Amino acid sequence: MNRTKKLSPFKKILIGIISLILILSVVGYSYIYTTLSKVNTIEIDLNDLEIKPHLTANVVVAEIRNIAIFGIDSLEGEIGRSDSIMILTIDEKNNKLKVSSIIRDSYVEIPGREGKDKINHAYAFGTASGDNNGGPTLAIKTLNRNFNLNIQDFVSVNFSSLPKLIDSVGGIKINISSEEMTILNLASAGNQTLDGAQALAYSRIRYAEGGDFVRSDRQRNVISALFSKFKSASITSYPSLLKNLLPLLDTNLNPTDILALATKINSLPISQLDQDRFPRDDYGEGRLIDGIYYYVFDIEETAKQMTDYIFLDR
Repeated sequence: MNRTKKLSPFKKILIGIISLILILSVVGYSYIYTTLSKVNTIEIDLNDLEIKPHLTANVVVAEIRNIAIFGIDSLEGEIGRSDSIMILTIDEKNNKLKVSSIIRDSYVEIPGREGKDKINHAYAFGTASGDNNGGPTLAIKTLNRNFNLNIQDFVSVNFSSLPKLIDSVGGIKINISSEEMTILNLASAGNQTLDGAQALAYSRIRYAEGGDFVRSDRQRNVISALFSKFKSASITSYPSLLKNLLPLLDTNLNPTDILALATKINSLPISQLDQDRFPRDDYGEGRLIDGIYYYVFDIEETAKQMTDYIFLDR
């Protein structure tokens, strides 16, 4: 997948941060600050994230900040994997936003685990440890160890909550293929208005042409459509949208952090939204190891490519 320099659809977990940006830009400060208390704040130990000081000295500049975005797919009471993993980069130096998707089956080292495993297992392993903040902590450590990203902040959303939000805006329009029409049991292909349950089923289609890579495209289509809905929503609907959205988020960002980030992001032209996916296609391949599918890739080259893209804007 080649890097693109235009507004592109992006994965569904980004709904949390983008929706907040849109709403915060027009709603009163005091009301928003109070409302933000509905976000589930989770403290994590910043000294336990495998931050590399030499990396900061060499490539990280003050104008660039990375936030890990995790989409958790689990039913209530279950331990879920991070089905979607992205890095949101706020690049004030180059006046743009960047979204980096991580292939969920990537074969990586997970701190504290023997051998390698899928990167999307890290969140579940950390949660299973019994530590309330173990899921995001281990997931961030895994990203930092393998890709040298020095991430300290995160936002998580559970996918099972997505239908409620989509229904609250009256559904979304998606261009459905003939194959998708059959799987979803729709009457026809083409542009269709999907309700929350249908949109979630659409985004979860796995056994179709293109496999998991096209599945990630569907997830980005959902967010693109939802993004358009938020842009066209009336100001009077924002309190209701916030009420539905904020309780879905887990984050270590406090209300002051979120407001400050929203202000920074609002100062950037949204047309300058870069998107890339790692590992890139030419540097990895799917492979069965002991009967289990993994995406095996050149870790050193991928880490370098991510550093160049995120920090150096290459």
